[in-house]
Amino acid sequence: MAAVRQDAWTPEDDRILAEVTLRHIREGSTQLAAFEEVGERIGRTSAACGFRWNSCVRKRYEEAIQQAKQQRQKRNHLKKTGSGQAQQPGDERGEPAGRLAAGGEEPLSFDAIIRHLRGWRNAWQDAMRQIRTLEKELKERDEEIQELRAKNEQLIRDITAAKSDYRAVNEDYKTLIQIMDRARRLAVLEAEDEAKPRFKMDANGNLERIE
Repeated sequence: MAAVRQDAWTPEDDRILAEVTLRHIREGSTQLAAFEEVGERIGRTSAACGFRWNSCVRKRYEEAIQQAKQQRQKRNHLKKTGSGQAQQPGDERGEPAGRLAAGGEEPLSFDAIIRHLRGWRNAWQDAMRQIRTLEKELKERDEEIQELRAKNEQLIRDITAAKSDYRAVNEDYKTLIQIMDRARRLAVLEAEDEAKPRFKMDANGNLERIE
């Protein structure tokens, strides 16, 4: 059994889907048959092809669809006028010969309808699983964003506190430098005072140097 693709649709996939579906419309076939053919060609389920056609691709080919339907009507008209009153194969079974031409599409059997509905159900279930997965991932991303926001706010507070501490330490450092500078100048002055000679006057009025 061929693997069923689950990856995103490519422009080439959409082109094949559109070309095959339009061809089936022109030839009076069913869209279900077109989706099955496309699914076999690109490795997807017919339900996935039908979902893609109705939800996305069909909107881009409205004019081409109308032209295909007109070509189908002309084709059916030529079949009618060309065959005249000749008996159709369906007449041999006692069925209306115009059954195929009136609608322009082959009648669907119940088995085909059931298969198609089951395919749609499977496609819907796959879509719901993908939605739940995306919702879970979105919730996880939201939680990560909240955590990052909380960490960012904490970092901002830490940076603000660090800046405040830096300013305080810087002011204390400047004050300490000033104190040390004053102390150094006082020490120099005291050393200079000690280096200067000192004198005192004796009883006779003479100056005497003090060592």
